Amino acid sequence: MAEREEDAEEAWLQLRPVEPLPSQCCGSGCSPCVFDLYHRDLARWETARASNDRSLLSGKQSQNCPSKLNPENFVAFRISAVNKLTNDTYCVRFALPGNSQLSLRPGQHLVLRGIVEDLEIQRAYTPISPANAEGYFEVLIKYGELLMLAAGTGLAPMVPILQSITDNADDETFVTLVCCFKTFDSIYLKTFLQEQARFWNVRIFFVLSQENSLEQLPWSYREKTHFGRLGLDLMEELVACCRRKPFALVCGSPEFTEDMVKCLLCAGLAKDSYFLF
Repeated sequence: MAEREEDAEEAWLQLRPVEPLPSQCCGSGCSPCVFDLYHRDLARWETARASNDRSLLSGKQSQNCPSKLNPENFVAFRISAVNKLTNDTYCVRFALPGNSQLSLRPGQHLVLRGIVEDLEIQRAYTPISPANAEGYFEVLIKYGELLMLAAGTGLAPMVPILQSITDNADDETFVTLVCCFKTFDSIYLKTFLQEQARFWNVRIFFVLSQENSLEQLPWSYREKTHFGRLGLDLMEELVACCRRKPFALVCGSPEFTEDMVKCLLCAGLAKDSYFLF
């Protein structure tokens, strides 16, 4: 009997709604927001569980709007064309069935969902195509790429730049921050850095010059930590994994700055592609 109760409990836990990640909220004040839907589904799950009635988990589907879009469910559309307008700006066209129209009212926006670096993200866009366009709609997507290289207290001036990007829901700049310290214990702002790393467009790595054992580090740091010094091999790897040629920001001791400039040049970045603090 106890085993059956445990199986039943496990079955209910598997049906529990999964709380969205911060990256899944577009930050545009959508109503309902993904977190509103989560709390609605969680309340429905708790009621169903208390009554031991799984039929209560299903709710009425909201009525579709004329464009077949639904504020509570995502609809798949095929990308029919991608046009590069500038070095970091693209016009993306999505196909609509037949000659149908998007039929959004003035001031409305779309929330697009996709996968970047194995992380699901959601962003809000206002279509740039005519309101009466038939068979398609278009959005303008602007990307940028920053490579931040900081040693010790050189991390400090990077913080407001990074936070200004993540605080702005319309800023789609990709950021790779490399923090160089002697030991794990000497890393400061750990909580802040962990919070920033949860954003869909932020990657944070650590380079520790006086550590040599991953087993001594917390699990959450092991995959993103390198030992030794930030040299050419790692620099080339970092630049290569960027989506496009990044603009680099460098801050640290004079020796660190000099070494980083040499590595950046050898990795293919021109002299006008970096800024030294």
